[in-house]
Amino acid sequence: MTDAKPAFKRILLKLSGEALMGEEDYGIDPKVLKRLAAEIIEVSKSGVQMGLVVGGGNIFRGAGLAQSGIDRATADHMGMLATVMNALALQDAIEKQGAYCRVMSALKVNEVCEDYIRRRAIRHLEKGRIVVFAAGTGNPFFTTDSAAALRAIEIGADLMIKATKVDGLYTADPAKDPNATRYETISFDAAIERKLAVMDTTAFALCRDYGMPIRVYDMFREGDLMRLVKGEAVGTLVNQTG
Repeated sequence: MTDAKPAFKRILLKLSGEALMGEEDYGIDPKVLKRLAAEIIEVSKSGVQMGLVVGGGNIFRGAGLAQSGIDRATADHMGMLATVMNALALQDAIEKQGAYCRVMSALKVNEVCEDYIRRRAIRHLEKGRIVVFAAGTGNPFFTTDSAAALRAIEIGADLMIKATKVDGLYTADPAKDPNATRYETISFDAAIERKLAVMDTTAFALCRDYGMPIRVYDMFREGDLMRLVKGEAVGTLVNQTG
């Protein structure tokens, strides 16, 4: 399978902000950033058009700020700006390794990146540029998971990939329950009904309604992203039928 051609023309990869922390307590671990950039570039060079959505939880999480007393809409806007910071860091890491990358923000911050315009984003992808979608949906009360689902549908991705700290979806938390078993595949409806917390219900429902399959995988297992895009059954596949 190592010499196999990519199974997908265009994908949307969702990275959590916390993933960028690595072993740090806050912010961005440069080693993790460099490794992620290398894997993303490897996939891009294989001929797959790469869109990315990154969260901001390593800096600010809107829901958490709201719990501390900040107005929820204000807190969510702070979280969106955190995703812009992460997106710029990813762009820098990718470009330092010789690939072309564009950051497109749902909030207007023209001095540091482009506005998100769907047709322009697709044009960047067609030219082989890696595109990082920042600032979520641009609206409060929506998670970056929902933003990833939305962007995946908008750009006509073949697959949305959710990068996590575990190698798929399980019947229970594998860190707490030694009897937990991993799903090879599961339907959107079952994932929602069983309240599998890897993504919020809005994101699952959006993907279900527009037929956008999701593959959940462990981002810390090096090489799994490339294996996944070449069609190997890495992690858990969430689709209409299960």
